[in-house]
Amino acid sequence: MPIITVKYATGRSATGLKSAIAQAASELAANVLHKDPKITAVVVEAVDPADWFCGGHSLAESGLASFWLDIHITDGSNTKDEKAAFIAAVFKRMGELLGPLHVESYVHANDARADGYGFGGLTQEQRYVAGKLGARLAVAA
Repeated sequence: MPIITVKYATGRSATGLKSAIAQAASELAANVLHKDPKITAVVVEAVDPADWFCGGHSLAESGLASFWLDIHITDGSNTKDEKAAFIAAVFKRMGELLGPLHVESYVHANDARADGYGFGGLTQEQRYVAGKLGARLAVAA
């Protein structure tokens, strides 16, 4: 149930780029972090390369692209290795979509506490407890 936000800046102008970025983010979350794409939300926002600065220079000046991907996942639901693999895979895929990337392109995997993170009006902790109780009730029946 992650929520993913992607901001990006590139000199490329490709039809369907935002959709491709959203699809890539959702697919990588599913394939690498094992997140259900049916309950994954993605927000994609383009930023003018002249308005994005890395090392004191705009991306328009450097001719490079950059991105910031922020994903919120439930704390403890992924290992360090899975998160490292996700970060590497996102960097690679964004480079394919956006063009040569500035090294200052970022992925932030936010490990949100289960009792303070949720969707549909329920926290992840509530969903976990309900799942455990349901499993116990099914075994008892």
